[in-house]
Amino acid sequence: MYKVGQNEIEAFSRALLSRDFFKINSAGREVHNFEEEWKKITGAGYALTMTSGFAALTSALVAMGIGPGDEVIVPGYTYIASALAVVAAGAIPVIAEVDETLTLDPKDVEKKISSHTKAVMPVYIQGFPADLDALTALSEKYGFKIIEDACQADGGQYHGKYLGTIGDAGAYSFNYFKIITSGEGGAMVTNDRTIYERALIYHDAGAVAFFGDQLNGIEQPLFGGSEFRVSDLTGAVLREQLKRMPGILSDLRSNRNKLSEALFYGSSVIKAGGVSLTQAPSHDIEGDCGTTLPLRFESEADCRKYCEYAANNGIGLTVPIDTGKHVYTNWTQIMEKRGALHPAMDPFLMEANKGLQHDYKADMCPRTLDLLSRTAYVMINPDWSDGDIKQIAASMTK
Repeated sequence: MYKVGQNEIEAFSRALLSRDFFKINSAGREVHNFEEEWKKITGAGYALTMTSGFAALTSALVAMGIGPGDEVIVPGYTYIASALAVVAAGAIPVIAEVDETLTLDPKDVEKKISSHTKAVMPVYIQGFPADLDALTALSEKYGFKIIEDACQADGGQYHGKYLGTIGDAGAYSFNYFKIITSGEGGAMVTNDRTIYERALIYHDAGAVAFFGDQLNGIEQPLFGGSEFRVSDLTGAVLREQLKRMPGILSDLRSNRNKLSEALFYGSSVIKAGGVSLTQAPSHDIEGDCGTTLPLRFESEADCRKYCEYAANNGIGLTVPIDTGKHVYTNWTQIMEKRGALHPAMDPFLMEANKGLQHDYKADMCPRTLDLLSRTAYVMINPDWSDGDIKQIAASMTK
């Protein structure tokens, strides 16, 4: 969580004291208004607020008609929820390498495309944009869908377009650790009417036909789904957080840039702590959310040496290979192929998925593991002053 205060308290109280804070209501209509405001900011045609980014990913995959017999390519560096959403839809996640920016590598994606590939899921880890030009070209060539996992990139952009709105559907997360937050929450966006209608039905299957006029104009037939709706308490908080988002992103990007300049002072490579380091590249540094300054080293040994040096100078860095469920080797349910409790519901045991690409091995993405082991993150604080940044840079290079 970056910024929260009295405005969120007052919005929550407003919704609570209305005594009419179910999602469908005649009072504040906070969720509805948040969706309209999110669409206006991002330019998306349709938006649905949900309980989580996982809910948004799963709803989008189901709405695309993806299920048993299908493969969805995901990067080996993302939170496990990305792969679990594919499994929740009954499909098989195919794990691909990341490139130098730590986002999905289009070259490895093309190597892993098969006749079963129905979608590719670029993930904007730490708010880093992926190479969407290359991925879009591949989707046009091979005919698969693109579902953007923008759960760590609320408000991020790629060449002037909002992340999540470039592919066929996009997912966001608003949990406690994201750029804007309601504690828990998420959203799905799309410009495809069919995907929207199916996601609407799936994400609220038990209530969408009962409360309000949610099915007005809906042409897709009802089918069984889940319950991922949120209340107006969540919507009220998100509306206030959305007002803060431009300022949060501006401060993050500004402080990331200032720290980068203070560290590298015009050079592409510097030496500190007895090792050489550079800033990892980006597919769009201006659209990057600025949450993180990624440092790249020649080897894992150099990375570890520098992290120890920085820690001794009061600077804590994060090495992404150490981040548990964000690295495919630690996706226990996926690597051990336990996709559901009941065997008949487990995609890895389904007849339709026999012969698909799920022969997972710990060393199957060596480049990903290499890059993650020799990268270190400086986590950016939007509230840093210029003096703070100078002091941090001095501590990192003295």
